[in-house]
Amino acid sequence: MRKILLFLSIFVISVSYGQNIGDLFKSMPTVLLPGISEGNKTMLLVNTGKTTIPYTLGEISKIKQNDDILEIKTSGVGTIQLKLLPVAQDSMIICMIKTVCGEVCDSHITFYDTEWNEISGKPLIPDISEEFFFDSSKKEMENYKYAVSLPHIYPVSAKFSNDTSDLVLTFNYKHLLTADQIMQIEPFLKSDTVVLHWNNATFR
Repeated sequence: MRKILLFLSIFVISVSYGQNIGDLFKSMPTVLLPGISEGNKTMLLVNTGKTTIPYTLGEISKIKQNDDILEIKTSGVGTIQLKLLPVAQDSMIICMIKTVCGEVCDSHITFYDTEWNEISGKPLIPDISEEFFFDSSKKEMENYKYAVSLPHIYPVSAKFSNDTSDLVLTFNYKHLLTADQIMQIEPFLKSDTVVLHWNNATFR
């Protein structure tokens, strides 16, 4: 645990008193949300309703905002969640979840310090694989290998649960498979949702 916290301290800059996710959103690099101006950001943050704000690449609207989380709708199929996670006294990192819901919802998770430098190296979240959702105690059963090796069955969406740092992963496989394939997979599933808990160093 001490080694993990030491690693994170290289990347984390203490969040000053009064700084919140709205302040950090204002300083978010354009490359992470192309086309949105400083004025758009300010309008989005002060907007208390569901008003849609036009910007260069389309329209955005705020879904949720409090001191440590901001969720915005970036398109008809896309959302971004920004969440402040504590790693030490008065120090935070930012977790960003980009989700696209086309045929099925799939998320991409990245982490940044409060200067928007991406944190790389030591994983802050386990590799998301079939082990999260399938019951490995059944791996010797007939058709288990077939079930976990079906192509295109691992779109996983992520979302923070209510106002906590718990991360809910949802296994979105049903829309990509036939009814027969679903029947073959479901006997081996533990669950189609998994909750990961933040322990001030990693998600477990």
